[in-house]
Amino acid sequence: MPSINWILPEGSVLEFNGLSRPLKVLRGLGGGGQGHVFEVEVAGEHLALKWYFPNCLARDPYLPERLTESIRATAPNSNFLWPIALLRPTPASTAAIKLSEPGCGYLMGLRPSSFLGAIEHYAGRIEISLQNVLRAGFFLADAFHSLHSKGLCYKDISLGNIFLEPDTGRILICDNDNVDVDGRDLCGVLGTPGFIAPEVLMNRARPSTNTDLFSLAVLLFRLLTRHDPLKGQMDLEIQCLDEPARRHLYGEDPVFIFDPHDQRNQPNPVEHGAALITWPIYPPKLQSLFLQTFCDGMKDPKKRALTGQWKEILAKTIDHRVLCHQCGQENFPDDPGKSTPCWNCKNELTRSQTLRLANGVVTASPENKIYPHHFDNLKPPQLKDVVAQVVQHPSDPCILGLKNLSEHSWSAILTNGTKTTVEAGKTCNLSTLIQLLTPMGDVITTI
Repeated sequence: MPSINWILPEGSVLEFNGLSRPLKVLRGLGGGGQGHVFEVEVAGEHLALKWYFPNCLARDPYLPERLTESIRATAPNSNFLWPIALLRPTPASTAAIKLSEPGCGYLMGLRPSSFLGAIEHYAGRIEISLQNVLRAGFFLADAFHSLHSKGLCYKDISLGNIFLEPDTGRILICDNDNVDVDGRDLCGVLGTPGFIAPEVLMNRARPSTNTDLFSLAVLLFRLLTRHDPLKGQMDLEIQCLDEPARRHLYGEDPVFIFDPHDQRNQPNPVEHGAALITWPIYPPKLQSLFLQTFCDGMKDPKKRALTGQWKEILAKTIDHRVLCHQCGQENFPDDPGKSTPCWNCKNELTRSQTLRLANGVVTASPENKIYPHHFDNLKPPQLKDVVAQVVQHPSDPCILGLKNLSEHSWSAILTNGTKTTVEAGKTCNLSTLIQLLTPMGDVITTI
Protein backbone atom coordinates (compact mmCIF):
# COMPACT_ATOMS: atom_id res chain seq x y z
CA MET A 1 0.00 0.00 0.00
CA PRO A 2 1.39 3.46 -0.88
CA SER A 3 2.39 5.61 2.07
CA ILE A 4 -0.63 7.46 3.48
CA ASN A 5 -0.53 10.42 5.81
CA TRP A 6 -3.14 9.01 8.18
CA ILE A 7 -5.48 11.58 9.73
CA LEU A 8 -5.41 9.61 13.00
CA PRO A 9 -1.82 8.80 14.04
CA GLU A 10 -1.11 5.07 14.17
CA GLY A 11 -0.30 3.95 17.71
CA SER A 12 -2.01 6.92 19.31
CA VAL A 13 -4.42 6.58 22.23
CA LEU A 14 -7.37 8.94 21.90
CA GLU A 15 -10.48 9.80 23.87
CA PHE A 16 -13.86 10.37 22.26
CA ASN A 17 -17.22 11.60 23.40
CA GLY A 18 -19.47 8.56 23.41
CA LEU A 19 -16.78 6.15 24.61
CA SER A 20 -16.21 5.41 28.27
CA ARG A 21 -12.65 4.20 27.62
CA PRO A 22 -9.78 5.47 25.44
CA LEU A 23 -9.36 4.10 21.94
CA LYS A 24 -6.03 2.93 20.53
CA VAL A 25 -5.38 3.40 16.80
CA LEU A 26 -3.58 0.20 15.75
CA ARG A 27 -3.13 0.76 12.00
CA GLY A 28 -4.61 2.36 8.93
CA LEU A 29 -6.59 0.00 6.71
CA GLY A 30 -7.38 2.20 3.72
CA GLY A 31 -8.74 5.46 2.48
CA GLY A 32 -10.97 6.99 -0.16
CA GLY A 33 -12.85 10.13 -1.04
CA GLN A 34 -14.80 10.15 2.23
CA GLY A 35 -12.03 9.57 4.74
CA HIS A 36 -9.76 6.92 6.29
CA VAL A 37 -10.54 3.58 7.91
CA PHE A 38 -8.51 2.23 10.84
CA GLU A 39 -8.20 -0.89 12.93
CA VAL A 40 -8.63 0.17 16.55
CA GLU A 41 -8.81 -1.39 19.98
CA VAL A 42 -11.42 -0.47 22.56
CA ALA A 43 -11.46 -2.26 25.92
CA GLY A 44 -9.61 -5.22 24.41
CA GLU A 45 -11.95 -5.52 21.40
CA HIS A 46 -10.66 -4.98 17.86
CA LEU A 47 -13.00 -2.87 15.73
CA ALA A 48 -12.89 -0.68 12.62
CA LEU A 49 -13.17 3.11 12.75
CA LYS A 50 -14.07 5.26 9.75
CA TRP A 51 -13.10 8.93 10.13
CA TYR A 52 -14.43 11.52 7.70
CA PHE A 53 -12.75 14.35 5.85
CA PRO A 54 -14.30 17.80 6.48
CA ASN A 55 -15.31 18.17 2.81
CA CYS A 56 -17.27 14.90 3.02
CA LEU A 57 -19.27 16.18 5.98
CA ALA A 58 -19.80 19.49 4.21
CA ARG A 59 -21.23 17.71 1.13
CA ASP A 60 -23.42 15.45 3.26
CA PRO A 61 -24.52 17.48 6.31
CA TYR A 62 -27.15 14.91 7.34
CA LEU A 63 -24.58 12.09 7.58
CA PRO A 64 -24.19 12.21 11.41
CA GLU A 65 -27.99 12.22 11.77
CA ARG A 66 -28.37 9.13 9.56
CA LEU A 67 -25.59 7.34 11.42
CA THR A 68 -27.24 8.08 14.75
CA GLU A 69 -30.54 6.67 13.47
CA SER A 70 -28.81 3.54 12.12
CA ILE A 71 -27.05 2.94 15.43
CA ARG A 72 -30.36 3.15 17.28
CA ALA A 73 -32.10 0.88 14.76
CA THR A 74 -29.33 -1.81 14.91
CA ALA A 75 -28.21 -3.96 11.98
CA PRO A 76 -30.85 -5.59 9.75
CA ASN A 77 -28.88 -8.86 10.01
CA SER A 78 -25.37 -10.15 10.66
CA ASN A 79 -24.18 -9.59 7.07
CA PHE A 80 -23.82 -5.84 7.62
CA LEU A 81 -20.73 -4.18 9.10
CA TRP A 82 -23.18 -1.83 10.75
CA PRO A 83 -22.36 1.41 12.63
CA ILE A 84 -22.26 0.77 16.38
CA ALA A 85 -21.14 4.14 17.78
CA LEU A 86 -20.79 7.70 16.49
CA LEU A 87 -17.58 9.32 17.77
CA ARG A 88 -16.55 12.92 18.22
CA PRO A 89 -13.15 13.78 19.72
CA THR A 90 -12.71 15.30 23.16
CA PRO A 91 -10.72 18.59 23.30
CA ALA A 92 -7.64 16.61 24.36
CA SER A 93 -7.82 14.37 21.27
CA THR A 94 -8.70 17.11 18.77
CA ALA A 95 -5.10 18.30 18.59
CA ALA A 96 -3.89 14.86 17.46
CA ILE A 97 -6.26 14.69 14.48
CA LYS A 98 -4.54 15.95 11.34
CA LEU A 99 -7.48 17.94 10.00
CA SER A 100 -8.46 21.60 10.02
CA GLU A 101 -11.80 20.53 11.49
CA PRO A 102 -11.77 17.30 13.55
CA GLY A 103 -15.24 16.20 12.42
CA CYS A 104 -16.53 12.77 13.40
CA GLY A 105 -16.39 9.06 12.64
CA TYR A 106 -18.07 5.81 13.53
CA LEU A 107 -17.15 2.40 14.89
CA MET A 108 -18.16 -0.84 13.19
CA GLY A 109 -17.18 -4.48 13.23
CA LEU A 110 -13.76 -5.40 11.84
CA ARG A 111 -13.80 -7.41 8.63
CA PRO A 112 -12.12 -10.82 9.10
CA SER A 113 -9.15 -11.43 6.79
CA SER A 114 -10.92 -14.43 5.19
CA PHE A 115 -13.38 -12.02 3.49
CA LEU A 116 -12.09 -10.60 0.20
CA GLY A 117 -13.44 -7.80 -1.96
CA ALA A 118 -16.10 -8.97 -4.42
CA ILE A 119 -14.23 -7.00 -7.06
CA GLU A 120 -11.46 -9.62 -6.75
CA HIS A 121 -13.90 -12.33 -7.86
CA TYR A 122 -15.22 -10.15 -10.68
CA ALA A 123 -11.64 -9.71 -11.90
CA GLY A 124 -11.01 -13.47 -11.72
CA ARG A 125 -8.33 -13.18 -9.07
CA ILE A 126 -9.75 -15.60 -6.47
CA GLU A 127 -10.78 -19.27 -6.48
CA ILE A 128 -14.43 -19.82 -5.58
CA SER A 129 -16.88 -22.56 -6.50
CA LEU A 130 -20.10 -21.84 -8.40
CA GLN A 131 -22.00 -23.15 -5.39
CA ASN A 132 -20.40 -20.52 -3.16
CA VAL A 133 -20.97 -17.74 -5.70
CA LEU A 134 -24.67 -18.68 -5.63
CA ARG A 135 -24.58 -18.79 -1.83
CA ALA A 136 -23.06 -15.29 -1.83
CA GLY A 137 -25.92 -14.19 -4.07
CA PHE A 138 -28.46 -15.69 -1.67
CA PHE A 139 -26.89 -13.97 1.34
CA LEU A 140 -26.93 -10.65 -0.53
CA ALA A 141 -30.61 -11.02 -1.39
CA ASP A 142 -31.32 -12.01 2.21
CA ALA A 143 -29.40 -9.03 3.60
CA PHE A 144 -31.18 -6.48 1.43
CA HIS A 145 -34.50 -8.22 2.10
CA SER A 146 -33.89 -7.58 5.81
CA LEU A 147 -32.85 -3.98 5.13
CA HIS A 148 -35.91 -3.22 3.00
CA SER A 149 -38.19 -4.91 5.56
CA LYS A 150 -37.09 -2.24 8.06
CA GLY A 151 -38.20 0.52 5.69
CA LEU A 152 -34.62 1.37 4.70
CA CYS A 153 -32.79 1.58 1.37
CA TYR A 154 -29.07 1.23 0.71
CA LYS A 155 -28.74 3.60 -2.29
CA ASP A 156 -25.29 2.46 -3.46
CA ILE A 157 -25.26 -1.32 -4.01
CA SER A 158 -22.11 -2.23 -5.95
CA LEU A 159 -19.13 -4.59 -6.06
CA GLY A 160 -17.05 -2.11 -4.08
CA ASN A 161 -19.23 -2.42 -0.97
CA ILE A 162 -19.26 -6.21 -0.79
CA PHE A 163 -16.81 -8.70 0.69
CA LEU A 164 -17.15 -12.46 0.32
CA GLU A 165 -15.55 -15.51 1.88
CA PRO A 166 -14.52 -17.88 -0.95
CA ASP A 167 -14.63 -21.06 1.17
CA THR A 168 -18.22 -20.52 2.36
CA GLY A 169 -19.92 -17.92 0.17
CA ARG A 170 -20.67 -15.78 3.24
CA ILE A 171 -20.74 -12.04 2.61
CA LEU A 172 -20.25 -8.78 4.47
CA ILE A 173 -21.66 -5.41 3.42
CA CYS A 174 -19.68 -2.29 4.30
CA ASP A 175 -20.15 1.48 3.79
CA ASN A 176 -23.53 1.46 5.50
CA ASP A 177 -23.39 5.21 6.05
CA ASN A 178 -25.35 5.54 2.77
CA VAL A 179 -28.41 3.89 4.30
CA ASP A 180 -31.49 6.07 4.68
CA VAL A 181 -35.21 5.75 5.29
CA ASP A 182 -36.92 4.78 2.04
CA GLY A 183 -38.64 7.79 0.47
CA ARG A 184 -36.60 10.30 2.46
CA ASP A 185 -33.86 12.31 0.80
CA LEU A 186 -31.24 13.06 3.44
CA CYS A 187 -28.39 11.56 1.42
CA GLY A 188 -26.79 12.95 -1.71
CA VAL A 189 -25.44 9.56 -2.84
CA LEU A 190 -26.90 8.42 -6.17
CA GLY A 191 -24.94 5.21 -6.58
CA THR A 192 -21.96 3.78 -8.45
CA PRO A 193 -21.72 4.08 -12.27
CA GLY A 194 -22.79 0.84 -13.91
CA PHE A 195 -25.08 -0.03 -11.00
CA ILE A 196 -27.34 3.03 -10.94
CA ALA A 197 -30.94 2.46 -12.05
CA PRO A 198 -31.77 4.23 -15.35
CA GLU A 199 -34.42 6.47 -13.75
CA VAL A 200 -31.86 7.75 -11.21
CA LEU A 201 -29.19 8.34 -13.86
CA MET A 202 -31.70 10.32 -15.93
CA ASN A 203 -32.87 12.35 -12.89
CA ARG A 204 -36.39 10.94 -13.06
CA ALA A 205 -36.20 9.47 -9.54
CA ARG A 206 -34.14 9.43 -6.37
CA PRO A 207 -32.57 6.27 -4.91
CA SER A 208 -35.11 4.00 -3.20
CA THR A 209 -35.86 0.35 -2.53
CA ASN A 210 -37.02 0.05 -6.15
CA THR A 211 -33.70 1.36 -7.45
CA ASP A 212 -31.91 -0.91 -4.95
CA LEU A 213 -33.63 -3.85 -6.70
CA PHE A 214 -32.08 -2.82 -10.01
CA SER A 215 -28.62 -2.39 -8.48
CA LEU A 216 -28.94 -5.74 -6.69
CA ALA A 217 -29.75 -7.48 -9.98
CA VAL A 218 -26.69 -5.86 -11.60
CA LEU A 219 -24.54 -7.02 -8.68
CA LEU A 220 -25.89 -10.58 -8.84
CA PHE A 221 -25.40 -10.74 -12.61
CA ARG A 222 -21.82 -9.55 -12.28
CA LEU A 223 -21.10 -12.07 -9.54
CA LEU A 224 -22.60 -14.97 -11.50
CA THR A 225 -21.23 -14.12 -14.96
CA ARG A 226 -18.34 -11.73 -14.25
CA HIS A 227 -19.79 -9.42 -16.89
CA ASP A 228 -21.76 -6.18 -17.09
CA PRO A 229 -25.41 -6.88 -18.04
CA LEU A 230 -25.55 -3.80 -20.30
CA LYS A 231 -22.19 -4.13 -22.09
CA GLY A 232 -22.72 -5.83 -25.43
CA GLN A 233 -22.56 -4.84 -29.08
CA MET A 234 -23.85 -1.32 -28.38
CA ASP A 235 -20.88 -0.70 -26.08
CA LEU A 236 -18.43 -1.81 -28.79
CA GLU A 237 -19.87 0.75 -31.20
CA ILE A 238 -19.02 3.60 -28.82
CA GLN A 239 -15.74 5.31 -29.73
CA CYS A 240 -15.25 6.94 -26.32
CA LEU A 241 -17.21 6.04 -23.17
CA ASP A 242 -17.52 9.63 -21.99
CA GLU A 243 -20.38 10.93 -19.84
CA PRO A 244 -22.87 11.41 -22.74
CA ALA A 245 -22.11 7.91 -24.03
CA ARG A 246 -22.47 6.43 -20.54
CA ARG A 247 -25.82 8.17 -20.07
CA HIS A 248 -27.03 6.74 -23.39
CA LEU A 249 -25.86 3.18 -22.64
CA TYR A 250 -27.04 3.04 -19.02
CA GLY A 251 -29.87 5.61 -18.91
CA GLU A 252 -31.41 6.76 -22.20
CA ASP A 253 -31.44 3.44 -24.06
CA PRO A 254 -30.30 0.60 -21.77
CA VAL A 255 -30.66 -2.87 -23.33
CA PHE A 256 -29.94 -6.15 -21.53
CA ILE A 257 -27.39 -8.21 -23.44
CA PHE A 258 -29.69 -11.27 -23.31
CA ASP A 259 -32.97 -9.47 -24.01
CA PRO A 260 -34.86 -11.95 -26.24
CA HIS A 261 -36.98 -9.17 -27.81
CA ASP A 262 -34.26 -6.58 -28.47
CA GLN A 263 -31.05 -8.04 -29.84
CA ARG A 264 -29.24 -4.77 -30.58
CA ASN A 265 -26.94 -5.29 -27.59
CA GLN A 266 -26.11 -8.99 -27.93
CA PRO A 267 -22.75 -10.14 -26.56
CA ASN A 268 -19.91 -10.25 -29.06
CA PRO A 269 -18.38 -13.78 -29.21
CA VAL A 270 -14.84 -12.39 -29.17
CA GLU A 271 -15.14 -9.52 -26.71
CA HIS A 272 -17.81 -10.91 -24.36
CA GLY A 273 -16.89 -14.58 -24.09
CA ALA A 274 -17.33 -14.73 -20.30
CA ALA A 275 -21.01 -13.77 -20.54
CA LEU A 276 -21.70 -16.27 -23.33
CA ILE A 277 -20.00 -19.09 -21.39
CA THR A 278 -21.51 -18.42 -17.96
CA TRP A 279 -25.11 -17.43 -18.78
CA PRO A 280 -26.13 -20.99 -19.88
CA ILE A 281 -24.79 -22.43 -16.60
CA TYR A 282 -27.80 -21.11 -14.71
CA PRO A 283 -31.30 -22.60 -14.97
CA PRO A 284 -34.16 -20.83 -16.79
CA LYS A 285 -35.93 -19.98 -13.52
CA LEU A 286 -32.91 -18.00 -12.35
CA GLN A 287 -32.38 -16.43 -15.76
CA SER A 288 -36.04 -15.35 -15.73
CA LEU A 289 -35.45 -13.06 -12.73
CA PHE A 290 -32.74 -11.21 -14.66
CA LEU A 291 -35.04 -10.98 -17.68
CA GLN A 292 -37.83 -9.69 -15.44
CA THR A 293 -35.60 -6.93 -14.02
CA PHE A 294 -33.61 -5.99 -17.12
CA CYS A 295 -36.44 -6.16 -19.69
CA ASP A 296 -39.86 -5.04 -18.40
CA GLY A 297 -38.28 -3.83 -15.14
CA MET A 298 -35.81 -1.61 -17.00
CA LYS A 299 -38.52 1.02 -17.56
CA ASP A 300 -41.06 -0.05 -14.94
CA PRO A 301 -39.42 -0.31 -11.48
CA LYS A 302 -42.49 -2.09 -10.06
CA LYS A 303 -41.83 -5.09 -12.31
CA ARG A 304 -38.32 -5.79 -10.97
CA ALA A 305 -37.59 -9.07 -9.18
CA LEU A 306 -38.02 -8.74 -5.42
CA THR A 307 -35.46 -9.83 -2.84
CA GLY A 308 -37.75 -12.68 -1.73
CA GLN A 309 -37.91 -14.01 -5.28
CA TRP A 310 -34.12 -13.99 -5.54
CA LYS A 311 -33.86 -15.86 -2.24
CA GLU A 312 -36.32 -18.56 -3.29
CA ILE A 313 -34.83 -19.21 -6.74
CA LEU A 314 -31.19 -19.01 -5.63
CA ALA A 315 -31.88 -21.48 -2.81
CA LYS A 316 -33.54 -23.94 -5.22
CA THR A 317 -30.70 -23.53 -7.71
CA ILE A 318 -28.22 -24.49 -4.99
CA ASP A 319 -30.40 -27.46 -3.98
CA HIS A 320 -30.24 -28.87 -7.54
CA ARG A 321 -26.45 -28.75 -7.83
CA VAL A 322 -24.95 -31.86 -9.47
CA LEU A 323 -21.40 -32.72 -10.48
CA CYS A 324 -20.57 -33.92 -13.98
CA HIS A 325 -19.04 -37.42 -13.77
CA GLN A 326 -16.95 -36.69 -16.87
CA CYS A 327 -15.36 -33.30 -16.15
CA GLY A 328 -16.32 -32.65 -12.52
CA GLN A 329 -17.95 -29.27 -13.20
CA GLU A 330 -20.88 -28.06 -11.12
CA ASN A 331 -24.22 -28.01 -12.96
CA PHE A 332 -27.58 -26.61 -11.86
CA PRO A 333 -30.45 -28.23 -13.78
CA ASP A 334 -33.97 -26.85 -13.32
CA ASP A 335 -35.25 -30.43 -12.96
CA PRO A 336 -32.64 -32.83 -11.57
CA GLY A 337 -34.87 -35.75 -12.62
CA LYS A 338 -34.44 -35.00 -16.32
CA SER A 339 -31.40 -35.85 -18.41
CA THR A 340 -29.47 -32.73 -19.42
CA PRO A 341 -26.02 -32.08 -20.93
CA CYS A 342 -23.14 -30.65 -18.92
CA TRP A 343 -22.62 -26.98 -19.77
CA ASN A 344 -18.84 -27.54 -19.86
CA CYS A 345 -18.08 -30.86 -21.59
CA LYS A 346 -21.54 -31.34 -23.22
CA ASN A 347 -21.78 -34.98 -22.05
CA GLU A 348 -25.09 -36.09 -20.60
CA LEU A 349 -25.22 -35.75 -16.83
CA THR A 350 -25.72 -38.96 -14.90
CA ARG A 351 -29.09 -38.84 -13.16
CA SER A 352 -28.42 -38.24 -9.49
CA GLN A 353 -30.21 -39.65 -6.49
CA THR A 354 -32.53 -37.04 -5.02
CA LEU A 355 -33.74 -36.34 -1.51
CA ARG A 356 -37.42 -35.36 -1.54
CA LEU A 357 -38.77 -33.35 1.37
CA ALA A 358 -42.03 -31.58 2.16
CA ASN A 359 -40.71 -28.31 0.73
CA GLY A 360 -38.22 -29.14 -1.97
CA VAL A 361 -35.84 -31.54 -3.65
CA VAL A 362 -32.11 -31.72 -2.88
CA THR A 363 -29.81 -33.69 -5.17
CA ALA A 364 -27.46 -36.18 -3.52
CA SER A 365 -24.21 -34.46 -4.53
CA PRO A 366 -21.23 -33.97 -2.22
CA GLU A 367 -21.57 -30.85 -0.01
CA ASN A 368 -25.27 -30.34 -0.77
CA LYS A 369 -27.19 -29.51 2.40
CA ILE A 370 -30.62 -29.80 3.98
CA TYR A 371 -32.01 -26.89 6.04
CA PRO A 372 -35.09 -26.43 8.24
CA HIS A 373 -37.06 -24.73 5.46
CA HIS A 374 -36.92 -27.93 3.41
CA PHE A 375 -39.37 -29.49 5.89
CA ASP A 376 -41.80 -26.58 6.16
CA ASN A 377 -43.18 -24.49 3.30
CA LEU A 378 -44.11 -21.72 5.76
CA LYS A 379 -40.46 -21.10 6.62
CA PRO A 380 -38.51 -18.72 4.35
CA PRO A 381 -35.35 -20.19 2.84
CA GLN A 382 -32.16 -19.71 4.85
CA LEU A 383 -28.69 -21.22 4.44
CA LYS A 384 -27.26 -21.06 7.95
CA ASP A 385 -28.70 -23.78 10.22
CA VAL A 386 -27.64 -26.97 8.46
CA VAL A 387 -29.65 -30.07 9.37
CA ALA A 388 -27.87 -32.59 7.13
CA GLN A 389 -25.13 -32.71 4.52
CA VAL A 390 -24.26 -35.10 1.71
CA VAL A 391 -20.73 -36.40 2.27
CA GLN A 392 -18.32 -38.73 0.48
CA HIS A 393 -16.95 -41.87 2.08
CA PRO A 394 -13.38 -41.13 3.28
CA SER A 395 -11.89 -44.14 1.44
CA ASP A 396 -14.27 -44.32 -1.57
CA PRO A 397 -15.54 -40.97 -2.91
CA CYS A 398 -18.12 -42.79 -5.06
CA ILE A 399 -20.04 -43.83 -1.93
CA LEU A 400 -22.25 -41.04 -0.66
CA GLY A 401 -23.79 -40.66 2.76
CA LEU A 402 -26.08 -38.23 4.53
CA LYS A 403 -24.61 -36.88 7.75
CA ASN A 404 -27.00 -36.01 10.58
CA LEU A 405 -26.02 -32.51 11.73
CA SER A 406 -29.10 -32.01 13.88
CA GLU A 407 -29.37 -32.58 17.63
CA HIS A 408 -31.82 -35.48 17.25
CA SER A 409 -31.63 -39.12 16.25
CA TRP A 410 -33.25 -40.26 13.02
CA SER A 411 -34.89 -43.53 12.02
CA ALA A 412 -33.76 -44.91 8.65
CA ILE A 413 -35.68 -47.43 6.52
CA LEU A 414 -33.25 -49.40 4.36
CA THR A 415 -33.68 -51.19 1.02
CA ASN A 416 -33.68 -54.61 2.77
CA GLY A 417 -36.72 -53.57 4.82
CA THR A 418 -34.90 -53.14 8.12
CA LYS A 419 -34.80 -50.04 10.30
CA THR A 420 -31.77 -48.48 11.92
CA THR A 421 -31.05 -45.41 14.02
CA VAL A 422 -28.87 -42.57 12.76
CA GLU A 423 -27.56 -40.75 15.80
CA ALA A 424 -26.68 -37.05 15.78
CA GLY A 425 -23.28 -36.60 14.12
CA LYS A 426 -23.46 -39.98 12.35
CA THR A 427 -23.84 -40.79 8.64
CA CYS A 428 -26.13 -43.19 6.77
CA ASN A 429 -25.25 -44.75 3.41
CA LEU A 430 -27.50 -43.24 0.74
CA SER A 431 -27.23 -46.26 -1.57
CA THR A 432 -29.11 -48.45 0.95
CA LEU A 433 -31.57 -45.80 2.14
CA ILE A 434 -35.25 -45.58 1.23
CA GLN A 435 -36.57 -43.12 3.80
CA LEU A 436 -35.51 -41.11 6.82
CA LEU A 437 -37.92 -40.30 9.64
CA THR A 438 -36.87 -37.16 11.52
CA PRO A 439 -38.60 -34.96 14.12
CA MET A 440 -38.86 -32.25 11.44
CA GLY A 441 -40.29 -34.48 8.71
CA ASP A 442 -39.47 -37.28 6.29
CA VAL A 443 -36.72 -37.53 3.68
CA ILE A 444 -37.47 -39.89 0.78
CA THR A 445 -34.75 -40.98 -1.63
CA THR A 446 -35.45 -41.42 -5.34
CA ILE A 447 -33.40 -42.11 -8.48
